Amino acid sequence: MKTTPPPTRELDLDILAQPDDETCGPTCLHAVYRYFGEEMGLGTVIDEVRTLEHGGTLAVCLANHALRRGYSALIYTYNLDIFDPTWFDGRDVDLAERLRSQRAAKRSKRLHEFTDDYLEFLAHGGELSMEDLTPGLLRRWLQKGIPILTGLSSTFLYRCGREIGRTKLHEDDVRGYATGHFVVLCGWDEEERQVRIADPLREGPRMTEHIYWMPVQRVINSILLGIITYDANLLVLDRPEED
Repeated sequence: MKTTPPPTRELDLDILAQPDDETCGPTCLHAVYRYFGEEMGLGTVIDEVRTLEHGGTLAVCLANHALRRGYSALIYTYNLDIFDPTWFDGRDVDLAERLRSQRAAKRSKRLHEFTDDYLEFLAHGGELSMEDLTPGLLRRWLQKGIPILTGLSSTFLYRCGREIGRTKLHEDDVRGYATGHFVVLCGWDEEERQVRIADPLREGPRMTEHIYWMPVQRVINSILLGIITYDANLLVLDRPEED
């Protein structure tokens, strides 16, 4: 007989405060490592994860760090600047070859930089997928007890003002820009249609707790709008297989 998963699932995951406005990604990765029983200093993770020239990092850089430690890594991407949907239409497509061809055809310095990260990801066994971002996709992993690290638009998630600044952001509804952020999805409430979020930001706008519930549709919209700040994806990691 098929068992029905419980309507509510809360993963036993906690998260430290990010040291500054650029280290949300490594702080989320550190929380996932701890969830899987790996004790590693936050400072070490921050030092070892690749930082972009303009600050911050990408989910693929977090994934590359995990792959080097023996984790499996699956990225669901919604970034059409880098990935063409036809690469995921069921044909046997060599993604690395397509990425190299695109890099040769386009002059964007940022695309060239990000392509190198994705080529490293694929070379180390990382998997890429482009699948409709639905509540069912989030539920699939959370009900299995697997947290989801995601790059999204914090501006839309918090419904706050756009922000200016680099290492210290502050709201400015006229001069500000949409801000990207990393959080960890760590729970599912079927009845309320909400997702539990572990947030490394301690003094976020309109925030009172660092672990909170948010309507699933708001979360989905925030993830898709993450493309404005270069990341719109889900990163699913799983612990290394024991010998």
